[in-house]
Amino acid sequence: AVGFAIGIWACGETGRALGVADHGAMVWDEDVAFALVLVFTPAGWQWQVGAFLLFRFFDILKPPPIRYFDRKLKSGFGVMFDDLLAALYALLVLAVAKTLIDR
Repeated sequence: AVGFAIGIWACGETGRALGVADHGAMVWDEDVAFALVLVFTPAGWQWQVGAFLLFRFFDILKPPPIRYFDRKLKSGFGVMFDDLLAALYALLVLAVAKTLIDR
């Protein structure tokens, strides 16, 4: 939560300074969101690799409603929020996979 709050401010300021709301050089949003994913990822390097690939997949593809918020929210909050949604999608897929594997 603290990293998310710092990111709202830092990404907002950096976006304004660079003249691009979500500049590709800014990675704080991905770092914070993926850290959240790792907190809830089952132990084992296979799960961690899968978590990373899922997170990047959803972060790049931006399925609804991620794409909507990415387009509409051009602020520090928007920069952070779309990655948070990608993290939640990745966690959902991981939870389903874990449930199916543990049956």
